[in-house]
Amino acid sequence: MVLYTCDGFADLAHGPLAPATGVLGKFDIIHYPPGLVLQLPEQEQPRRMRKFRDQPQMFRIFQQHKHWGRMVGVHNVGMLNAIIARGEMGNFIRIAESFHEKRIAELADLIAARRRKVKIILISGPSSAGKTTLAKRLAVQLQVNGIKTSTISLDNYYVDDPDTPRDEAGQPDYEHINAVDVPLFNRNMLALIKGRPIDLPYFNFNTKRREFRGEKMQLPPGQMLIVEGIHGLNPRFSPMIANANKFRIYISALTQLNLDANNRISTTDNRLMRRIVRDYRYRGNAPGATLRMWPSVRRGEKTWIFPFQTHADFVFNSALDYELAVLKPMLTPILTEIKPSQPEYAEARRMQAFLDYFLEVPISDVPTTSILREYIGASSFKY
Repeated sequence: MVLYTCDGFADLAHGPLAPATGVLGKFDIIHYPPGLVLQLPEQEQPRRMRKFRDQPQMFRIFQQHKHWGRMVGVHNVGMLNAIIARGEMGNFIRIAESFHEKRIAELADLIAARRRKVKIILISGPSSAGKTTLAKRLAVQLQVNGIKTSTISLDNYYVDDPDTPRDEAGQPDYEHINAVDVPLFNRNMLALIKGRPIDLPYFNFNTKRREFRGEKMQLPPGQMLIVEGIHGLNPRFSPMIANANKFRIYISALTQLNLDANNRISTTDNRLMRRIVRDYRYRGNAPGATLRMWPSVRRGEKTWIFPFQTHADFVFNSALDYELAVLKPMLTPILTEIKPSQPEYAEARRMQAFLDYFLEVPISDVPTTSILREYIGASSFKY
């Protein structure tokens, strides 16, 4: 552990620091009660300052989760490790999961209050936020309110490979909104709202072509449709559907857990660790491949997801304060597969060093309905 000092202030740092304050030429400090916002340049364009966009709904979610952390007495890794060491993790996990269930029940109640108008529930969020499990758990809570649901996969509305937009490297850009057949999606949704049957498309990922296999869908009176996909909050995605008929949900893993008083845990790192485990266990992707594609995924999120957060009717925080302690024993051996000769080695070592701060929690302690099961497996839901 290294102790750093600057003008009489001493603290630990858990990552690389600038050699001198003089290199930090561009930043801004904005008053944002009850605190402040430190505005930094774009990582990809360090000479360009980001434009500050106020997002009060997101701030409220952070504050809510932070308040919950203070209430249960866990807001840094040391406090979490103390609970693990005392053998009290089972109760903490039950409380964390119950907090999720309470929020999902509140969400279902809010949708049920608009049942006369709402026909389509759109769930959007960045990679590994937990969109699929939220959709399944929400469907259960809506049934508690007497509302049945059907689900449509946005993946089946991909356009054929020759029509898919390409990125700067000439590779298919599946994050782009034009990778989806928006007109067909809107026509189908309008037909379902009016109670008419539709022919469901099916996207064959082997041939990279859309097919129609004779599967039909019709929405009975009073039934709602859940659509989970990254473009759900983008007004360009569903322009033919009246806003009153839509309920839009934004989901992300906004952890409030800190390493210590002055070092926070990146919400992006939280999602990346989920994805590395899932890709390795269930999609056959080596950890190096996931790390290589991550910058492209992040660029897509910045373009097609984050700008539309403010359109959400409800924001759900999928972070679980115990999850990194569960992911550690799964993730550590995966990361060791990345060798020093690979470009991703430095990032893998950084993540391994970060995980060293956590004591381990057995996977068996995680409930089968948890959002975390979407990544580690053995969920009671089918994916």
